[in-house]
Amino acid sequence: MPTVSVTRLGRLAVLVIAALGLASCGINEVPTKEEEAKARWADVQSAYQRRADLVPNLVATARAAAGSENQILSNVTNARARATSINVTTDDLSDPAEFQQFQQAQNQLTQALGQLRTVVESYPDLQSQARFADLMTQLEGTENRIDVARTRYNEAVQDYNTTIRTFPSAIGAKVIHGAEPLQPFTAEPETQAAPQVDFGDIGAPAPAANDNVGAGQPAAAAR
Repeated sequence: MPTVSVTRLGRLAVLVIAALGLASCGINEVPTKEEEAKARWADVQSAYQRRADLVPNLVATARAAAGSENQILSNVTNARARATSINVTTDDLSDPAEFQQFQQAQNQLTQALGQLRTVVESYPDLQSQARFADLMTQLEGTENRIDVARTRYNEAVQDYNTTIRTFPSAIGAKVIHGAEPLQPFTAEPETQAAPQVDFGDIGAPAPAANDNVGAGQPAAAAR
C-alpha cells in the first residue's frame, strides 16, 4: 500500500509545517516577552515604593531643623500621597491614560524632593545630622534604582511592542493573544529644561512660609 504511506507522510509533513508556522507566529514569543516586561514593571514599582517609604522619615527629620519651610515640606508630603494613591497593575500597562496619570504623580514627587534638596543647602545644621545625611544617601541610591528600573522596563516594552508589530509574530499577537502595545516611560517636558535653583543668601534668616519656593518652580532633576 505505497499510496497510503505516501499520503500519511504527506499529512505528517503538512502538520509539521503547520506547527512550525504557528511557532513562528508568536504563539510562545509574544507571551514570553510580555511577561518579561511585566517583571521589569514589578522592579519599577519596588523602586518607587522604596522611595515612598523614605519620604516620611526625610520630612520628619527636616521639619525638626527647618520648620519654617512648612510649604515645601507639605509639598513633599502631598506629592507622596498622590504618588502612592495611584496603582498601575500589569493589566493597565497598555492603557495610556492610566500610565500617564501614574507617571505624572511620580514626577510631581520627584520635583517636590528636588525642592527639599534646595532647602538642605540653607540649613547647615540639617546637613550635619547623621540621620538626615543617611536618609539623603538612601534617597540618592533609590533614585538611581528607579532610573535603572525604568530603563530596563522601557527596553522590555520596546522589545515586546516591536514583536507584536512585526511579521510573522504580529499574526499570533493579534489573532490569538489580542496583544496591545505596552506604555513606556517618557520624559516630561519640564525635564528637558535646565533646573532653575535660587539658594538666596545662605547667611540670611530662613524665609517665611509664604516666601518659599512655589510648587510650580522647576526642581533639580533626580539623579
